[in-house]
Amino acid sequence: MVLRLWWINLKVPLISLFILLECSILTATALLRLNHTLREVIDRVNEKGGPYIGLVMAYSAEAHELQSSGIFIPNSINPWVDLSGRRFNVGSIREVNVIYVMSGQRRLNAGITVQILLDVFDIRGIVHYGTAGSANDSLSFGDVSIPKYVAFTGSWNWKKFNSQKTHLDELIFGEYDLPQKGGNLLRGLEFKTEEFYSVGEPMKQVFWLEMDPLWFNVAARLQDFKLQQCVNATYCLPEMPKVVYGLKGSTADIFVDNAAYRKFLFKKFQVSTVDEESAAILMTAMSSNVPCIVIRGVSDLAGGEEGKSSTSLSSLAAKNALSVAVQYIELMGPHF
Repeated sequence: MVLRLWWINLKVPLISLFILLECSILTATALLRLNHTLREVIDRVNEKGGPYIGLVMAYSAEAHELQSSGIFIPNSINPWVDLSGRRFNVGSIREVNVIYVMSGQRRLNAGITVQILLDVFDIRGIVHYGTAGSANDSLSFGDVSIPKYVAFTGSWNWKKFNSQKTHLDELIFGEYDLPQKGGNLLRGLEFKTEEFYSVGEPMKQVFWLEMDPLWFNVAARLQDFKLQQCVNATYCLPEMPKVVYGLKGSTADIFVDNAAYRKFLFKKFQVSTVDEESAAILMTAMSSNVPCIVIRGVSDLAGGEEGKSSTSLSSLAAKNALSVAVQYIELMGPHF
């Protein structure tokens, strides 16, 4: 009788555990139709290699650096899965299982791509790398920034002429009138917060998005990582690029080619890099409680500067950002 009661009491947790295991396997493909032609392929990818680190980049040039490096080893059975016009490449980097995908530029593309990645595949975290413009004079070409915070700075209230200033941060156009400051009919922009939704939490209004603390702390070990200094055999940067840890970045669906606006972002928000995807990728991951790290190589001084060269260093910036991302993935290892 005691033995029988023990078995009955034990059976319930065993059944519960079985259900939980089944749910964890099915969750990744729950959003695919039961008759989806790729359902069996994706189930196999998840069961054989998951959980994966998702590696996301936005530009074809950034993807090219990874493809040409030979660092990524494609899976011999299922090297890729095509979904919603995007190719999710399955394989490994430094013996760590990885799925990499090029999102395309700007916030909508980035958010959609990461949501598909998280909904369909078994992902334990996101590493996002790419190039960025510098808004901080202390950052030089080829440097790599691993920011602690990223904000979306492209959401505004456009104020009426002669309207009063509020408690929100504003860009007043009249302060940039030439030859002297004046009253501009465009008035100015009032920066807005974002509505942030996450699992198990009520909606919150946020401006700064913070990297996952655990994943961010791992990145601290990369501050002395050696980067590439030379663009090619005949041109090298005057100083060795460096990895900079713990600054702030900004994202907007805007390519910043204006020195005055760059200086405003740095002065008002202490933003050091500007790009078009990082905040979307980070917010999408955070909404599902998935850790994310952002790694951005400096390719240019946003907006340039009068009298300075506009030489493109995008390739070097992408290579350095990729090198840091690969080293980060290796630090995370297969079982972190």
